[in-house]
Amino acid sequence: MATSSFTHEQLLDRLAEVAVRTGVNITSGQQLVITAGLEAVPLIRRITEHAYKAGASLVTTLYHDDETTLARFIHGHEESFDTASTWLSNGMAEAFRNGAARMAITGGNPTLLKNQNPKRIARASKASAAASRPAMELITQFSINWNIVACATPEWAQQIFPDLSAEDALAALWKGIFQASRVDVADPVAAWAEHNRTLHARAAMLNEQRFDALHFTGPGTDLTVGLADGHLWTGGAEEAGNGVVCNPNIPTEEVFTTPHCARVEGTVSSTKPLFHQGSLIDGIQVRFEKGRIVEAHAEKGEDVLQRILESDEGARRIGEVALVPHSSPISQSGILYRNTLFDENAACHIALGQAYTSCMTDIEGLSEEELIARGANHSIIHIDWMIGSDKIDIDGLKDGARHPLMRAGEWVKD
Repeated sequence: MATSSFTHEQLLDRLAEVAVRTGVNITSGQQLVITAGLEAVPLIRRITEHAYKAGASLVTTLYHDDETTLARFIHGHEESFDTASTWLSNGMAEAFRNGAARMAITGGNPTLLKNQNPKRIARASKASAAASRPAMELITQFSINWNIVACATPEWAQQIFPDLSAEDALAALWKGIFQASRVDVADPVAAWAEHNRTLHARAAMLNEQRFDALHFTGPGTDLTVGLADGHLWTGGAEEAGNGVVCNPNIPTEEVFTTPHCARVEGTVSSTKPLFHQGSLIDGIQVRFEKGRIVEAHAEKGEDVLQRILESDEGARRIGEVALVPHSSPISQSGILYRNTLFDENAACHIALGQAYTSCMTDIEGLSEEELIARGANHSIIHIDWMIGSDKIDIDGLKDGARHPLMRAGEWVKD
């Protein structure tokens, strides 16, 4: 059924229902902690309603605002940019340890900080990442059920559709979000169940193959990504450590796993711009030796990229590799969303920084040192950037043999 068959209010309600029932999958008696921008209030109200209908005991929303964020970088004193709200992050971590679920609403201005001092941005980002680490570890370990979903905003819409009026741009962005999130069909929950089956089948195939490494080749790219010892491919809905099955990302088109942080070699070029905390980084080119980035350049935002890489030692290594066909709906839409939640689901990608240890087998009881020894990277950051396109080929490497996996951005038929 086409998007036009439903009113905007109906589609917004469907998105809220999918976020609650399919995304975070709130359970009876569970608390829900939401973070969102002020523009998301209409969506948040619907999410809150569906969460209580599903049995949530308490829904708490923490709001942020682009204008007040910008005010800090314009007017803040220089010494203040190493400060972060550790108390708030610790409170969220405590909530998660006590059983709360997590939902984040994305949709702010992609280039909010483009004219601001990159040194300040880097310092503030590093302080924030360090403060939020206790909460983020519970997410990267997949200890709790969590979800990210999007809300269209005027500033975001105008950057994607600059030739449209403000009203038409916002409508076009909402249409893209509704379609990518699969809420414009007769039964969105059933549509997500079917999509999850497809992603699970692809992950199962990769887990059966047990490749040692992946080899990416294409323009500006000749990259070998070794896979962690005991790596596990996953995608779509999965069971969190608390026993709740959830879809962390809506939308999602990827299957992903943990690379070995010391077994990445070669060069790779980005295929889409990266918008990171209000800054644009484009034309990324890096070279890896023994898992570590030893040379990095960018056509735009290189100063921001270099400061990201200086976050800590793990920032120069990767913690995720994900495969997405070029024919994914988000890619075929032709829209550059300027938002990682969407753009990473239009192309294969890697992530600088922290590994998802949930994408490894037999990790219970292992120390951080033992996880690192098996290949899991450790960092205060986790930043995805896109390296796939219809010009990229991927082979699986196993026991010295090469197996075609993707050609021109598409899965090789089994």
